[in-house]
Amino acid sequence: MASNGGVTWRRTEEVHVLAVDDSLVDRKVIERLLRISSCKVTAVDSGIRALQFLGLDEEKNSNALNDLKVDLIITDYCMPEMTGYELLKKVKESSAFREIPVVIMSSENVLARIDRCLEEGAEDFIVKPVKLSDVKRIKDYMTREGETERSRKGINKRKLRDSFDDLSSSPPSILSSSPISSSSSSSSSSSPSPSPTSVQSASAPSSPSPLDSPTRRLKMTNKLRIEQKEKKLI
Repeated sequence: MASNGGVTWRRTEEVHVLAVDDSLVDRKVIERLLRISSCKVTAVDSGIRALQFLGLDEEKNSNALNDLKVDLIITDYCMPEMTGYELLKKVKESSAFREIPVVIMSSENVLARIDRCLEEGAEDFIVKPVKLSDVKRIKDYMTREGETERSRKGINKRKLRDSFDDLSSSPPSILSSSPISSSSSSSSSSSPSPSPTSVQSASAPSSPSPLDSPTRRLKMTNKLRIEQKEKKLI
């Protein structure tokens, strides 16, 4: 093991991961999990040090260790000076490193943050605390066998995100064309159509509870539509 300032370098016989986290405790946790998974680990305490290691800092003051091949970058989202999202953008803007998978970690499960990182090209978003199962999953991104699967998942991820955006922008009236409504109408096509008054009285409870709110029903409908799209994509 060698150390250079905030950089800790560990050699094993397996893939090389650049881990970035300003928290010493979290950095030690991810190092330990990666070592258990037989990974070679370079751990740094900031996005700026990560750029220096990769030779992407503004001063082009590349570290001697950057000659080593980096197979994956895993970085915390919330860090001073440079966030994980900003580091992700820098990596994806580089012609030399844009193909390296980048995984974002965060202690907060914020949908807008997750979508933002995926849109910028992140391979995965892990909610802390990081577990061994998370490391085993992302290790697939560093194997040759996982390249085809990663490409397929990337296409599906973009399609699902577009579908989610379409559903999110749709008005509540989308419920009338939901899979549940469609199946009900098709199964009862042979019977006389009920009047609008009877449909309204049958579908709307007299005293709706919070669990049966339009927002909840819309979310359930969106979930069903996304699941259907996932089945079509598989």
